[in-house]
Amino acid sequence: MSGVPGLGPGDRADFEQVLRAALETAEIRSALSADPTGGAAARLRAWALAADTEIAAAAHDEYRAYTAARATAGRRTPPAAGGPPAGSGLPPAVLLPSISAVSAAVLLLIGYGLLLTGTALGFAGSVRSAGWVLAVVAVAAAAVGLPALPRAVPDRAGEPDGARGPVSAADVARARRRWHRALLERGVLPYLRRRLPDSLAP
Repeated sequence: MSGVPGLGPGDRADFEQVLRAALETAEIRSALSADPTGGAAARLRAWALAADTEIAAAAHDEYRAYTAARATAGRRTPPAAGGPPAGSGLPPAVLLPSISAVSAAVLLLIGYGLLLTGTALGFAGSVRSAGWVLAVVAVAAAAVGLPALPRAVPDRAGEPDGARGPVSAADVARARRRWHRALLERGVLPYLRRRLPDSLAP
């Protein structure tokens, strides 16, 4: 074979498999039966192998989809450096206001509790001040971060398939079958039909 551009050894074997299947169809076998010597079949096969580039081009889109699925099978997209894994945790727009608000509430409870009991008044004042600072931080973070949250959620949902999980073996098998079918119906069979008269010529 002259070699279909971009096809590996396994894919060239697939091309020959589809060609054999086409030569065994009732339509082609019936036409080739006019030459009981088998010479016409041999010529037709040789011509198809020599025209592999032309034939394979008819199923180019399906072939690209198949090779893309095969390349990503079993492979996950790694998270960005320093970032959380895809799909894990909450976005910072939610985490920062929440943590600040909880911390502020705890510190204020401790500070006012000590104030009511009249113990460690100096420490109680410091705790209350820290609590109010965190409360201001929580409000500011919420005001800045929460409006951006609706835009962040679609971005996470729109991650490529590879970030959500690997392509399965079944996906690859389906893509391969689609390529074989397109190669047979749009590439190999039309070519054989065009060259049949020449192969049967004396």
